[in-house]
Amino acid sequence: MKALEEKILKEGRIRDGNILQVDNFLNHQIDAAFLIEMGKEIARLYKDAGVTKVLTIEASGIAIALAAAAEMKVPMLFAKKHKTKNINPNQYKTVVHSFTHGTDYDVVVSRDYLNEDDVVLIVDDFLANGNALKGLIDLTNQAGGTVAGCAIAIEKGFQGGGDALRAEGIRVESMAILDAMEDGHIRFR
Repeated sequence: MKALEEKILKEGRIRDGNILQVDNFLNHQIDAAFLIEMGKEIARLYKDAGVTKVLTIEASGIAIALAAAAEMKVPMLFAKKHKTKNINPNQYKTVVHSFTHGTDYDVVVSRDYLNEDDVVLIVDDFLANGNALKGLIDLTNQAGGTVAGCAIAIEKGFQGGGDALRAEGIRVESMAILDAMEDGHIRFR
């Protein structure tokens, strides 16, 4: 998605530790009109996949997942990373390591909302090492559902998570793939 690459170059900032900060339009303050366009692109890419549900992980993936689900006219479900009493205690659970936060999370989804009839599109804002996606794939597998694929806003191609998932036969569609972030410059694939 050329428009996303242009937006990253214009508005993104590279931080220490290979962190691309795009919180001004993607994962803190949201450019709603732009995310709706991203949702349309995701829906176009997966229009023939039979998707019945969009799954993401809280919190940064929610906006883009909602845009995709709205365009596809299917429910959006997000896995919770924080213990809560307001969902059914009968849950699927996995552990996800966050690259950005440097911590492990117990991630849960209620068994009420994910089952063997679901064809799941996994959506997230970033793909680095692939840990969040692997956790969401695990939750889908626990439910007996089918993974249609993964749709990502920004993939850090140089960290290899997307390539590893593709090598496992998982369809991964990224709106922008960064091959390098060096000396304050970004190179796209």
